Amino acid sequence: MKVNQEKVYQILKEVTPATLVAATKYVDVHEVEELERCGCFYFGENRVQAFLEKYEKYQGQGHWHFIGTLQSNKVKYIIDKVELIHSINTLKLIQEVEKQAKKHDIQVHVLLEVNIANEESKQGFKMDEMKKAMNLCLQCSHIVVDGLMMMAPNIEVEKTRIYFQKTKQLLEELKQIYPQYPLKELSMGMSQDYKIALEEGATFVRIGRALFKEE
Repeated sequence: MKVNQEKVYQILKEVTPATLVAATKYVDVHEVEELERCGCFYFGENRVQAFLEKYEKYQGQGHWHFIGTLQSNKVKYIIDKVELIHSINTLKLIQEVEKQAKKHDIQVHVLLEVNIANEESKQGFKMDEMKKAMNLCLQCSHIVVDGLMMMAPNIEVEKTRIYFQKTKQLLEELKQIYPQYPLKELSMGMSQDYKIALEEGATFVRIGRALFKEE
């Protein structure tokens, strides 16, 4: 996979003022650095081991986010290396992030992942579990909840709009209940549906394959 420079420039223009998080799961550090030369400065990794390998070699000025499913026993490896964890999806994971952040005496910024469509195949808190998750975060002095993350169902693209709208509505409701937190970020939209996500208030879009071309 090689960076498609023209596509990167195009998408960077399209997403402004939101932030493009390039999903770098299938490329090496050289392609990450090429993305940076194109003006993309936010990179999202799905797997801890792959992230650590790239982080070790990376020489640029970009920002690393973790966007994949995060196992509790892997938190300690990334806690002081990523600026934002998008995928906080269990109470156990909240507790582990707090534990590891306390060890490093740092504040960790996170997004709570919401399973807005109640899909059995998807990770994340259901809507009726969000208050329990938020209340637990309030007890964690080393966690800052910046907002929400979601993945739309794999359905006809235009039909995903309602799920982006529901996520935005949920964020607005949580803002009223939990003024202690910024709650301004919405990480939603991927290669196939980012344009609709942007229309519905996404502040981060996580785009992978649309940025690359086969060698």
